Order: sequence, then C-alpha cells, then structure tokens
Amino acid sequence: MKTLILPALLLALSTTVSLAAPVLKANVSVNRPVVTIGDMFDDAGLMAETALFRAPLPGTTGMVSLEAVRAAAARAGLDDYLADGVMAVRVERRAAIISTTEFTNLIEGDLNYRGLLPEGATVETKFDGGALSFNAEDVAVPVTMTALRWQPGSRAFAARFTIAGIDLPVDVSGSIDLMVEVPHLAATVKAGSVLTPADIEMKKVPFDYADQSGVGAAEDLIGKELKRNGRAGLMLKAADVMERLTVRRNTEVTVLLRTGPMTLTVAGQALTDASAGQAVQVMNTVTKKILNGVAMADGTVVIATAAQKLQVAGL
Repeated sequence: MKTLILPALLLALSTTVSLAAPVLKANVSVNRPVVTIGDMFDDAGLMAETALFRAPLPGTTGMVSLEAVRAAAARAGLDDYLADGVMAVRVERRAAIISTTEFTNLIEGDLNYRGLLPEGATVETKFDGGALSFNAEDVAVPVTMTALRWQPGSRAFAARFTIAGIDLPVDVSGSIDLMVEVPHLAATVKAGSVLTPADIEMKKVPFDYADQSGVGAAEDLIGKELKRNGRAGLMLKAADVMERLTVRRNTEVTVLLRTGPMTLTVAGQALTDASAGQAVQVMNTVTKKILNGVAMADGTVVIATAAQKLQVAGL
C-alpha cells in the first residue's frame, strides 16, 4: 500500500512545482547596479539572485524589450517562464538626491571632528560652478567625504567625495565661511530702554567679524539698558548695554539708615547714576549735605559707612 502512495505524492509535488513558473513583471524598481532574475520575475525561486543585465544609472529608468529579456534569461539558464502579455519591462533605479546641503554637512562635520569649528559656528559653502546635485543609490550612506583641504583663516577649500552608484570620485572646490548667530535689535529702541527677549532677534554674521566686534550673548543683554538709541537691525555688542540703572542723576530718592530694628528715612537727590549694588552720592534735600550710599534694586539708597550713619542720625 505504501509503495503506491509514494509515487502518487511525488507526481503531485512535481505538478505543483511545474505550475509555479516565474512570471515576468511589467515594472521593476531596483537599488543596485545589476538587475537579477528575482527583480524581473515573480516566483523566481532558487534563481532569484542570478544577474540578468546592468541596471540604469541611479535616478533614471529604461525600457527593456521582451526579446532582450528572453535573450538575457536564456543566457542565465531560465527558459520556462510566463510573459502574461508583457511586451516590454520598465526598469527604474531608485536614487537619493545629493545636493549642496549634504556636501556642506559633511564638510562641517569634518571640521567639527578636527576641532577647527569654533563653538556655536556653522559652515556656509559656495561651490565653484554653482549648486551641486547628484543622483546616488538610495542606500543608508549615499555619500562620504574622503578628503578635505582647508586651512583656518583661509576661505578656499577642495574636497573629494565618494557617491554610491557613481564609479569615479567627485572632486569639488569653493569657499567656506564660518558663520555664527548673534543678537540684533528687532526694532528701533531708545536709549535707556531695558532689553527684553522681544527686542532681540538672532542673525548670522561671519564668525571673525562677530569675534572682533565683541558681540554680546543674548542672555547677557536681556535685562540690561541700552546706552544709546539703537536702530532696527543693529548688531548688539557688550559695550552697547549697561546694568539697569535703579538710581538716576537729579532724581529724588529715598535714603535709608538701618540701625538694629529701627529704620530712619530721609529724602535726597541723586547726584550720580547707579545700578543696584553700585555706590552713589545723594544730597539731603533739607540740610544740603552730601551722603555716600549704595543703590538698591528698588531705587532706594542705603547709607554705607558708619560715619555717614552718624551724620544722618544726627539730622
């Protein structure tokens, strides 16, 4: 009985295999230099990785006639397949677009790795011949930089890149500008105004220019007073601001003398400008005596020396 079942089973299996003949595709998309039988045919089986012909260049398509497919399949040893009415196959090779941005990012990364990129600086490039654009294979790393010639203080550079899908290396040259974002006035601001985040906008300028100009960091400018009138777009330097004045010259101030639990208050006229914590001279508006004190954040003046305390206490 067993001897009769086995031949029947083998016959059924062979019939099933023969029915699963490879079927030619009408549209093929590849991501490598070679088109295989598995790319061109569904159900290619063990012959799937067998090469048929070269793929078009990355980012391009080509039409392959049925006659060309038959000839290539025959050379590869594939004779039994179904065309299902397909008269030509459209073959597309996928691509990743490599533009100026990708090249610039690689240059910036290399300079940063070598410690040649100042903190906070970014790279802006200009390529000889204009913007760059290449079709690379759509792979995880479509482009790498293999060499970069550039010296700090010089703008000119030359670099070599390897692009997936392109046989020869790509050499480019141009200029590099190191840029840094620095604070500028967002609108015209009057002298004496206390700067707020809304008064400041960040704009890119050449790093060397910002470095030589003594430009201030935004966090060091906010809350400070502008020394002079500033127009919109003015690049802000540390010298353009000062600590906010809490006491202003020729204005009336309150003079405080604290002794233990007692506080004596007198009226005075400020003779100098001062920020919180700075020394300031005031004149007692009654006795006309000059007092030396320290300006407080709330605009009052606290008598600083023992001799001055005695002078005020004796009023």
